[in-house]
Amino acid sequence: MQRTIKRIIFFALLLVIWQAAVKILNVSPALMPAPTDVVKALGTGFEDKTLIYDILASFRRLAIGLFISIIIGFCLGILLAKNKTADETLGTLILALQSVPSIVWLPIAIMWFGLNESSVIFIVILGATLVITINMRIGIKNVPPLYIRAAQTMGSGGIDLFAKVILPASVPYAVTGIRLGWAFAWRALMAGEILSTGPGLGYTLKYASDFGNMSMVIGIMIIIGVIGTIVDLTFFQRVEQNVIRRWGLETSK
Repeated sequence: MQRTIKRIIFFALLLVIWQAAVKILNVSPALMPAPTDVVKALGTGFEDKTLIYDILASFRRLAIGLFISIIIGFCLGILLAKNKTADETLGTLILALQSVPSIVWLPIAIMWFGLNESSVIFIVILGATLVITINMRIGIKNVPPLYIRAAQTMGSGGIDLFAKVILPASVPYAVTGIRLGWAFAWRALMAGEILSTGPGLGYTLKYASDFGNMSMVIGIMIIIGVIGTIVDLTFFQRVEQNVIRRWGLETSK
């Protein structure tokens, strides 16, 4: 509770300082609008339901892209962990691709799919798949040998050993990978939507920027940050902590 109160006080002070600085320095709203102007712009956006449609459209693309990323990431991670040749070849390529920002893929996505929703989802998939793959691979590689030897002495082997011992033991890493994948996918989604035809938060951000509506630009940036934080804190972080606690990797706080 104390941590929540500290955060509320911090952000309240930040808004007060922001409002005072804009008024005292007489900064043009075209450069830096006051918090009250941002609230008005957001109020207008929610009142005419534009922002609601944008948020729903962004989440739909995110859900599709992240779902596909999890499936591909899990399959690739298992392949890299269990096949040495694939790990030494495809694994190197995946590590190399991880350093390429998702937005860099957008020209190729537009060439392949056109300037439409498929391009944005493609960028989201690329943004999340690689990190999920790497975490899944590490999870399987880091299964304690003691678990495997114990299972083998009891007659387990092959698919049975993998399904009942190796895969469950790698779950904490897999969950961490999904959490990181969500964050990468969210960033990639915003980058992709900026050049999309809308609707979506990224598209409205670019639209507001083109028309000099700085209040809406900052308002959407705040929405993006707030949604990212809320989803991470209330869902992914809790799931990750619960899994870590249940797997005995964290005894107490």
